[in-house]
Amino acid sequence: MVKEGRKEVAPRHSVNYYPAFLNVSGKKAVIVGGGTIAERKAITLIRSGARVTVISPTLTTRLLREKKKNTLRHIARRYRKGDLKDSFLVIAATDTPAVNSKVAREAPSLVNVVDVPDECTFIAPSVVQRGPLTVAISTAGKSPAFARTLRRELEKTYGPALGAYLEYMGKLRKEALVTVCDRKKRERFLKDLASERVLHLLRTKGLTYVKEKAKEQLLKLTASRRP
Repeated sequence: MVKEGRKEVAPRHSVNYYPAFLNVSGKKAVIVGGGTIAERKAITLIRSGARVTVISPTLTTRLLREKKKNTLRHIARRYRKGDLKDSFLVIAATDTPAVNSKVAREAPSLVNVVDVPDECTFIAPSVVQRGPLTVAISTAGKSPAFARTLRRELEKTYGPALGAYLEYMGKLRKEALVTVCDRKKRERFLKDLASERVLHLLRTKGLTYVKEKAKEQLLKLTASRRP
């Protein structure tokens, strides 16, 4: 998928994009192009569980490694009509605009053309990933540079500890649903786990402290139900 691109290219017409997260697991994703941009999109799609096909005479070193690991299918030639059959998602990432435009016209599915919003049926945002948390940022093509600036700001504000805490919070939630019978007390506990207070403590006291306090709180609730 294409982040708001490297160039300051805005769509000719104002578009109100519908934000969504796609489930591409097991679905066919075709990338036309084998360069560094294609590599970045392919890796993201592979991590998301897509069945990735890359069409290009050549591949980057990283894509060649992925090919050897059988995490992608490589068609070692230039794009031809019919290559996109049964695709769920298509990305045109060659260095030839005419080829990218041809791919966009012939795509039977969602299609993204690198740095050309007017030829896309979807654009991919700048993304901050912290474990299970994904924060997506888009300016609808108005200023890709500003989207990147906001992403960097969020990356500084919300560090890796947030992702680790979310994983831990998910485990505590499952435990609370089983062990805390009082619905109101359970809801208060779960809301507190996700409160601004906890975010502040993560920044000031650290992950270990917050995890210990959350566990203590759950143990108190669990103990209170015992005869």
